[in-house]
Amino acid sequence: MNCNDKETNMLTLRKATDRGHANHGWLDSHHTFSFADYYDPREMGWGTLRVINEDRVAPGMGFGTHPHRDMEIISYVLEGALEHRDSMGTGSIIRPGDVQRMSAGTGVTHSEYNHSKEQLVHFLQIWIEPKFRGVRPGYEQKNFPEQEKRGRLRLVAAPDGRDGAVTINQDAWIYAGLLNGADQARLSIAAGHRVYVHLVKGALTVNGQVLGEGDGAKLQGVEELVLDGASNAEVLVFDMT
Repeated sequence: MNCNDKETNMLTLRKATDRGHANHGWLDSHHTFSFADYYDPREMGWGTLRVINEDRVAPGMGFGTHPHRDMEIISYVLEGALEHRDSMGTGSIIRPGDVQRMSAGTGVTHSEYNHSKEQLVHFLQIWIEPKFRGVRPGYEQKNFPEQEKRGRLRLVAAPDGRDGAVTINQDAWIYAGLLNGADQARLSIAAGHRVYVHLVKGALTVNGQVLGEGDGAKLQGVEELVLDGASNAEVLVFDMT
């Protein structure tokens, strides 16, 4: 049996209710790992995965222009539309199904705003430490239709950009899946890799451990990841060296 923050059978459950939380009025944010004013020395990331923030931003509000350096930043929108602008001259609207990757490299400034004046935007902000520092900043955004994720894990980010995934400056592979009912997804895990599973919504069993919305699971030393027992689940899987 797996218990919260106890490693049993190489799986550690990270409960949604144990995440850091900050509510600034215009921004309601939950932090899987230590971030800003939330600090827990036991939760400084997992492998090269450093940040998973679940953010809800009020209509017309957002993050003003601010800098980043030497970080791979991924935005994954769940509801609404997120407007992005940066010092590379990139401007875009990120909607559900889109995966945006920004490599901060030698330095970049950007802003993120709720594109709507009426509806909330709900998204995940993900930071992954880069493999190579001091690279030229870069940006990429791709859409992955629902049918490509339904009943399976669809690769959405990879170091070589294979299978149409966005390219990431790290030996990390990110998968997105939509699972329900009898759906089962399996993923072979190479020796020495760490895996993090983040359940965006619904319910799901990960190698026998039940996860609810917002829960995560850290896995190490496993040869295979098995996702089943799903109820309207949307899930992200991070496979990292």
